[in-house]
Order: sequence, then structure tokens, then C-alpha cells
Amino acid sequence: MADGDDKPTVLVVEDERALIELYVRWLENDYEVLTATGGEEALEQFRDDIDVALLDRLMPGMSGDEVLEHLREEVPDCKVAMVTAVEPDFDVISMGFDDYLTKPVEREELVETVEGLLSRTAFDEIEQELYALSSKQAALRSSKPKEELDESEEFSELQERIDELRGDLDAAMPDMEDDDFVAMVRDIEDGEDDAERGGDDE
Repeated sequence: MADGDDKPTVLVVEDERALIELYVRWLENDYEVLTATGGEEALEQFRDDIDVALLDRLMPGMSGDEVLEHLREEVPDCKVAMVTAVEPDFDVISMGFDDYLTKPVEREELVETVEGLLSRTAFDEIEQELYALSSKQAALRSSKPKEELDESEEFSELQERIDELRGDLDAAMPDMEDDDFVAMVRDIEDGEDDAERGGDDE
């Protein structure tokens, strides 16, 4: 992982070259950016010092989901965001990513996501799991009707795990109201509220 004056390393896995070029322009000033146009090429780029990976889900040949599995095995400390046109379904709950962005993605959103993923390395395992699960919950709430979420056993179990982790954190750090981690999770929750209000307006 990056240290000292070294730039953090970001791996972009995307089969559309125009998007690769765009993401590189957005990130290259602050990060070392590696790129791959498919899953097999992504495997060749795996290095221990990759800090963040941005993965498309739908690619010819090896999918982003498969790349994610290999990445988790070979570079377990790497933070991963799926950046994809695929609307999240309940299968994302069991996937090992840390954040989920649905295309089209704006520059500010992508940059803030990379920054947020990098900052998570300072948190302990409970905090990192809670952040990842909260991101999945937010992605599902933005794409699924409330009725479908209410009927989903997987979503109910996700909420139970989030509540359990929050309880563990409250017990460990009862006075963490001003902690950066709390602010980051609240940002996710604010996004959920905005998505739900947007859905109610339709």
C-alpha cells in the first residue's frame, strides 16, 4: 500500500476505452492509475500495492464479479468499488465489494468514492464492515421499491447485521459522535434519504 510521498494506486477495470480515459484524467493527478480493458488483463495487473480498484460488472469474457473474487484472494487489503450500469440486486449483499456506483458517474462522485475508500483503511474491521454493508443497503434502497425491500429476507438480514455492528461500535466507543467514521456513515444515510424522497416524488 502507498506510504510516504508515494501516490496511492488505483486500478480501473472497464471495457469501454472512452471511460477508462475519462477516469484516468479525473484521477491521474492524485493517484497512480493502472488500467485494464477486461478481466484477464485485470488479473495481470494485480499487485500488492493496489489501494483501490474500480470494477465494471459487465465485460466480455471474465465478469467484474469474477475479477472481484480473484482480487479478494490475491490483494485482500484492496478497497473495491463496483462502477457499473447494472442496477444492484439482492445478490450484491454477499459480494465482497466496499462501495457500489451506478453509471453514469460524475467526476465528483468518483473522486469522493476513491477518497472515501482510502480513508477507510484507518478504521478497524467492524467499522469497515459496517461501512461496506451500509453502502450495499444504500444501493439497494436507491434501486428497489420499498415494498420489495420489506419482503426480502436477504435485506432484512442485512439490516439486522448493520444493527448488530452499530451496537458493537456503540459499546466499544460510546462517545464517538464526532468521529470521522460516524460522519461518513451519515453521508451514506443522507444519500438514502434523498433517494427515498426522490422515489416518493415520482
